[in-house]
Amino acid sequence: MIIIPAIDLKEGRCVRLIQGDFGRMTVYDDDPVGVASAWKAQGAERLHVVDLEGSLAGVPRHEAVIRDIVAGTGLPVQVGGGIRAMQTVESYLRIGVRWVIIGTAALRDPGFVRNACREFPGQVILGIDAVGGRVAVQGWTEKTEETAAALAQQFVGDRPAALVYTDIARDGMQVGVNIEGTGELAETTGIPVIASGGVSGVQDIERLVAIEQKGVFGVIAGKALYTGALSLAEAIACGKGLLHGGEAAFRDRFEARSS
Repeated sequence: MIIIPAIDLKEGRCVRLIQGDFGRMTVYDDDPVGVASAWKAQGAERLHVVDLEGSLAGVPRHEAVIRDIVAGTGLPVQVGGGIRAMQTVESYLRIGVRWVIIGTAALRDPGFVRNACREFPGQVILGIDAVGGRVAVQGWTEKTEETAAALAQQFVGDRPAALVYTDIARDGMQVGVNIEGTGELAETTGIPVIASGGVSGVQDIERLVAIEQKGVFGVIAGKALYTGALSLAEAIACGKGLLHGGEAAFRDRFEARSS
């Protein structure tokens, strides 16, 4: 189980929102590169970076900062927020981003997602953000009637590298991960899933490890890390120490998608 620290960017700063609400924002640091380096020093093997302003604008707003995070840490970085054109995908991959996360465009422009998966195999992650199982787009400001499962199923044949599933109602709330919904999505699609939203402590990592064989291979942690409710070192140890016997076969499947 890979533990992935989250770095959300707004106005060049590292922030956290509650349930995606810009009116409930906490600024944690003015130096996102320093934050990224600190997570690396604590054992992070991968980073999740979101351009919050980009998610609203539909175009990147923090490419320079993200480039500095990639260069400054040397860690594999997955980036989301405002990726709705092939030019943006190419630009991010050119500066060293390992994976791009496509969310809103999956619903609005599925052809773009399919083209990106074909042009950049193993480097496109599907981002599905949902409230009550229904997809939300445009920086979570627009709710739709599309279900997370139905949207994910449309792209199974395109072999995205992974799927980030965020339960918006839990995001920033530290109330526990949506274990059932995350596990079901991984099982029904066969796409490797990264859980997101609601991590409150090491007990959530333990619960996710228990469903790893369903296809859940990672979890994004944000507020719990920033508030100290979760120790990154402890979370990493939990993820590595409680892996199930089927882990090797599953990782082979994930690595095949990313190669």
